[in-house]
Amino acid sequence: MPSYDAIIIGAGHNGLTCAAYLAKQGRKVAVLEADDVAGGAARTVEFAPGFKVSHVAHLLTHMLPQVMNDLELERHGLKLAAKNLATTALSPDGNHLHMHGPFAARIDGGLAVNEQLAWVSLREKLLKFSAVLAPALAQTPARLKGTGLLEQRDLGALGLRIRKLGRDDMREFLRLILVNVADTLEDDLADDRLMGAIALDAVLGTHLGPRSPNSLMSLYYRIAGSVNGQQGAISLPAGGMGAVSQALQSACVASAVDIRLATPVERIIVEDCKAVGVASKSGEEFHAPVIVSAINPKTTILGLAGAAQFDTGFVRKISNVRMRGNAAKLHLALSERPKFTGVDEAGLSGRMLIAPSIDYVERAFNPAKYGKHSPEPVMEITIPTLSDPTLAPQGQHVLSAVVQYAPYDLNTGWGKGRAAFLKTTMKTLEAYAPGIGKLATKKELLSPVDLEKKYHMTGGHWHHGELAIDQMFMLRPVPPAAQYETPLDGLWLCSAGSHPGGNVMGAAGMNAAKRILKKKA
Repeated sequence: MPSYDAIIIGAGHNGLTCAAYLAKQGRKVAVLEADDVAGGAARTVEFAPGFKVSHVAHLLTHMLPQVMNDLELERHGLKLAAKNLATTALSPDGNHLHMHGPFAARIDGGLAVNEQLAWVSLREKLLKFSAVLAPALAQTPARLKGTGLLEQRDLGALGLRIRKLGRDDMREFLRLILVNVADTLEDDLADDRLMGAIALDAVLGTHLGPRSPNSLMSLYYRIAGSVNGQQGAISLPAGGMGAVSQALQSACVASAVDIRLATPVERIIVEDCKAVGVASKSGEEFHAPVIVSAINPKTTILGLAGAAQFDTGFVRKISNVRMRGNAAKLHLALSERPKFTGVDEAGLSGRMLIAPSIDYVERAFNPAKYGKHSPEPVMEITIPTLSDPTLAPQGQHVLSAVVQYAPYDLNTGWGKGRAAFLKTTMKTLEAYAPGIGKLATKKELLSPVDLEKKYHMTGGHWHHGELAIDQMFMLRPVPPAAQYETPLDGLWLCSAGSHPGGNVMGAAGMNAAKRILKKKA
């Protein structure tokens, strides 16, 4: 009966991060992973012979510099194939908008002078306001009541950052907190291509449209992250997103973490109202005074621990956390480099968006409210092989795209609806890249149902819970568990379902580990 100081359930990037931090402080740690590969959704997969792709998460936007430095991920093999990816906002008429640098620091593509000036001003404001919230990513959120001295300090620091904006900016910051992104953009801008691209960034991976309340907060979250200290930067890891997980796994091994793959946990062992271990599906038991779940909060609370271990109010709150996936992932194995009308090789090497206007994005979202997939989906497209040729056979390529909107609860069911949505998606791609269908030797479409089945994402939502103002900060996943510790003594959470949420950043894992070390010192 193996015994440890801490057991982590799930070897996703947050689980590995939490394990590495605990082990570096001398704790004896085990990580139990259901699959035969570590990494969770940050994984590189060979989906066709010789063709590899970042299977779910495909770009690095939020990896905390603190995690990179503390765990020495570069020393453990993490390299970037491309930094500061450019973004091309595709237009049906071929008059595309080319955005360079972090969060479109420079724009080419026939943007009027007054529009350029308006964007410079709006961009500065959005970056300034998101920077106010950015430090909170690496902090344990404050409790709604009974706040400790450390949390009071962090709350005070947030208040001070808001005050330092100055009177006018402070009022504007507070005014915009709950505003939708469409209204914010339309107040200052006129170019449909630019507004569509920024609107898509705000709603990517969510069950929101650009006119949904608090969708601007989602944009703040998107651009609060930084890579190499550059706010809003987008990077591509060499070897795909699996390289991030491999570096984290190497950091864990260097600190003597016991990583057990193909060891699915069946239940959390509870004795005298305290989590004291876990039992695997094979019947083996592992014991520790600290159990940390790096998987979905609902699965953890209602499944592994069991609702009977918690009061009914807490169970009701967890049951009501919204996590309806609305994004699919498309992978294409291509026999040669595709041609997008009006896009040169530099543009192909970056990120391409199909979101030609705010109204286009909103129309794409509308059917999802009624359980239908979008007839004209929006997309975030990359061709990673142009920066990292190791992902495909010589001269061939892979295309990876996030496709919205694809509701988890599709009214036809995904068994019937998959072929129709794939056909719609390819038709949309063909409008911008004529002939791409003939180049595709293999197509893979991962629906939210597929994501739930393969990656244990309840509802097929890759953030393990909608990123909306009522499910963020001290409300994530629910107030009684917002500081990573659950009401069940000994049971902790550290997945994307906890603060600060999704994207590959390691923040939840790091924050939870620091909280555990502080309490168990």
